[in-house]
Amino acid sequence: MKKKIVILIVDDNMNFVDRMINLMEDTDSIGHISVAANYDEARRLLVSENPDVVLLDINLPGKNGIDLLKLIRHNNSQCEVIMITNHADDYYRQQCKELGAKHFLDKSHDFGLVPGIIKQLAN
Repeated sequence: MKKKIVILIVDDNMNFVDRMINLMEDTDSIGHISVAANYDEARRLLVSENPDVVLLDINLPGKNGIDLLKLIRHNNSQCEVIMITNHADDYYRQQCKELGAKHFLDKSHDFGLVPGIIKQLAN
């Protein structure tokens, strides 16, 4: 039996979060999805939920997603980070890749790729 993936979505845009959850709820490899709207909430959930995958926006209230990416990489080398943001320019793409984000997606048109990426990670 395949492992069920635990996902943490870190984004303060609840319309986007709902859309992502709807996209992924038919993916049989997903076990549980948690949601954090800011850095502090995400930090707590990283400890309590120990997610396999984090979908992470750059623009967050308080500290940003890049700070959170650094924290994740420092504390949890097994966790896969998928950056999904409206700031999809080369500067951020390069910075996030160097910090250990596995994928970097443009929120406006790449979000549909997420279920396929999750399925790949589950295998």
